[in-house]
Amino acid sequence: MARKGAKVAMGARNTEELASAVAEIKSTGGRTAALPLDLRIPENPAKLVQFAADQFGAIDIVVSNAGATKRGEFEELTEEDWNDGFALKFFGSVRLARAAWPHLKKSGGSLIFISGVGGRTPGRHFAIGGSVNAALLSLTKALADAGIRDGIQVNAINPGTIRTSRFETRLAAFAAERNLNVSEAEREYVKESNIARIGEPSDIAALVAFIAGPQGRLLQGALIDMDAGATKTI
Repeated sequence: MARKGAKVAMGARNTEELASAVAEIKSTGGRTAALPLDLRIPENPAKLVQFAADQFGAIDIVVSNAGATKRGEFEELTEEDWNDGFALKFFGSVRLARAAWPHLKKSGGSLIFISGVGGRTPGRHFAIGGSVNAALLSLTKALADAGIRDGIQVNAINPGTIRTSRFETRLAAFAAERNLNVSEAEREYVKESNIARIGEPSDIAALVAFIAGPQGRLLQGALIDMDAGATKTI
């Protein structure tokens, strides 16, 4: 988005990753500002929206990409695990959307939720994530309907397996279990998962830019799977 000329305000818990993202944007001449915070804390989403407005004025695009949830067998997942998953990714997104709505209504802007294919194709080790993502997809449809009235574009992206630090950790464990090097493990992972390839964060970023740009203006309430073929349902 910064390379396309957008002024980017960001918030995240991980200060190191936040600083790295700021440095990357500034290295290309982009304008950015960052606020370290935890979106699980109820008042923080509104703080982030106000921070963005104070830094750059009008808010045209909001992307909610908050957090991952704990994996595990159902009987091993605690009340705290469930509460944490919904507090960050779902309620963090609800509060961010609520705080940003007046700004987006004024600008005729775009709200994009980053959900996940687990919301459509849940598995036994992804009970929390699948439930949170399904709720987020339902929220997308509800807000897209409200957005028609208020002139706000609302859509969601369902990423599949993306090369994040979390995936790299999972891949290392996958490699160790099978006594493979990382390259071999990735090929085997792709084969066992029956997907075309591992996605890159830049793939998701490109779709965000498309949705929020003039070419994506007809998208409203779209739930877009970007998963290299992981979702086998219609």
